[in-house]
Amino acid sequence: MIHYIGIYSPNKAKRDIDDILSSMGANDAAVNMKETGKVSRFVRKLLCVLKLPFVLKKGDVLLIQYPFKKYFSTLCNIAHARGAKTITIIHDLGTFRRKKLTEEQEIRRLNHTDYIIAHNDRMKQWLEERHIAVPVGTLDIFDYLSATNHDATELHQGPYTQIVYAGGLNRRKNAFIYDADKAIAPCHLDLYGPGRIDAAESKKWAHTKHHGLMPSEEFIKGISGDWGLVWDGDSTDGCTGIWGEYLRLNNPHKTSFYLRAGLPVIVWKESAMAPFITCRHLGIAISSLGELPTLLSSIDQEQYKQYKEAVGGIIEQLDKGAFFQKAFEEACRRLQ
Repeated sequence: MIHYIGIYSPNKAKRDIDDILSSMGANDAAVNMKETGKVSRFVRKLLCVLKLPFVLKKGDVLLIQYPFKKYFSTLCNIAHARGAKTITIIHDLGTFRRKKLTEEQEIRRLNHTDYIIAHNDRMKQWLEERHIAVPVGTLDIFDYLSATNHDATELHQGPYTQIVYAGGLNRRKNAFIYDADKAIAPCHLDLYGPGRIDAAESKKWAHTKHHGLMPSEEFIKGISGDWGLVWDGDSTDGCTGIWGEYLRLNNPHKTSFYLRAGLPVIVWKESAMAPFITCRHLGIAISSLGELPTLLSSIDQEQYKQYKEAVGGIIEQLDKGAFFQKAFEEACRRLQ
């Protein structure tokens, strides 16, 4: 029997994995509570730890979404005591995201599980170089479930220079947006998301516009643009700083979000996502935002049509949870 812990999370990727597992017939081992706040989530996690020994049986498999605050090692220990196996899918590494763990602490914690699903080959390599003691598989890209489909419109003749950026907007993570206007000119950049934009700085923008927060389903259904930009950090000349450097290892969920909305993507050439995107012709990889004016103006209608067709071909896979299912089935096979 396959089990998962379906505790509501504000993280869309985690909720999607719960839904995919449910569609696969897995059992939700969490205690049913309607509340979704922080206190409720903490209580449900505690109750789940208490309930789990009575749920798991020998030969069962428990999927854990990492990080699972406070109780990750406990969940693994309970499963092993009951003769069950654990598969852990990584969403974030504490070594990078919040800097609350050292590399040694993270590896020691993850070694409690029986199998790890990492984001990609780069993250897998990072774990193996630090002597992870359990087998590691890869996801390739996060799925993105949605009841909405993009309203396809007739392909315009170009140029294909309208760039969309969606996400939390603040200097700590996205300082590059304040220099992007000059770097991308005469391309156009549309910003969507919460966060304070410096009013004095934004008045200087000639090619960048902040539209505020757009609900995700509305974005998927009708976003107007040619490309989705996956970029973080302090600079337009490369993804720098803590957030930018993390792109060397992780799969940003916004990549899946853009693709689900029908947008080919622009990624940093040194990011972990770059090989997947370029090999499947789902977008382009660049070293600097300053490359975009020349590069995008050179893409004709036939070339852009090929990008759009490739994106159209992956949308159904993302919506059905195909990438997680494949990675999970491989994990189960290797644990037999």
